[in-house]
Amino acid sequence: MQACNRAILERMQSPVALIPQLAAHLIAAGGKRLRPLLTLASARLCGYEAGPDHQRHVGLAACVEFIHTATLLHDDVVDESTLRRGLESANALFGNKASVLVGDFLFARSFQLMTADGSLQVMAILSDASATIAEGEVLQMTTQNDLSTPVERYLEVIHGKTAALFAAACRVGAVVAGKGKKEESALEIFGTNLGMAFQLVDDALDYAADQQVLGKTVGDDLREGKITLPVLAAYAAGSDEDKKFWERVIEASDQEESDLDHALKLITQTGAIKATLDKAAEYAEAAVKALEIFPDSELKDLLARTVLYTVHRAH
Repeated sequence: MQACNRAILERMQSPVALIPQLAAHLIAAGGKRLRPLLTLASARLCGYEAGPDHQRHVGLAACVEFIHTATLLHDDVVDESTLRRGLESANALFGNKASVLVGDFLFARSFQLMTADGSLQVMAILSDASATIAEGEVLQMTTQNDLSTPVERYLEVIHGKTAALFAAACRVGAVVAGKGKKEESALEIFGTNLGMAFQLVDDALDYAADQQVLGKTVGDDLREGKITLPVLAAYAAGSDEDKKFWERVIEASDQEESDLDHALKLITQTGAIKATLDKAAEYAEAAVKALEIFPDSELKDLLARTVLYTVHRAH
């Protein structure tokens, strides 16, 4: 991870001073570095021997983080977010234009890292994931403010915008290590299910977390009219009066200052958070099961504990 962080800092540099300044605001703010960790751990799990001349996994882990960071910069502009990782978001600090353009720069850097790796298979996996992320974000935009969205469509959204990159981050680890389809497939399934669990918990936290712990504004999803499982579950289980409330605040975007508190109350009363976390636990179980093909090791245990961390960060 230290080598990966060095690679990230090195490759975000540019003679255009605003680029590293803005990128550093988000990247240096920390974050969990979960996606690059998955690439590094997956490669080592598959027997990749790191050394001075064997650093492919490090470059690709940095690549994965750049793809993720680029999407965060763009997402915050689209969502008009003001907080990210507990700090002012880049768009709030530097403006929308700079955030979009630096996001573009980081996407371009990620493709430079892919080409430097030299594997067409790796490039196909990561470029496909990049396209899927964009599709997921657009699909989410089309479901916004629509309470008739089926749960299946919501799951399709989070698969695109989150789980696809988790899956790719894990799968390239197997490719770098020269493993076959069996290991590739297992790690792709692991990453997909971990990503689904991660986003479900993230959506639950938007209605259940302390803002300082969450690192972003609680209730952002409500204000933006985003359709997430906590809202769909609360709407489905609510009374006629409750449904009218959700239709006003989500579909009509007619919101008052007290609406967030009432929304939190309804979500608690209907057990919507529990339903969301239960669904996340199902995906987490499937993620851990996918690792069964690998022999027991410290790295396998690390990846299993990463799943547990993901689902229990809500508590």
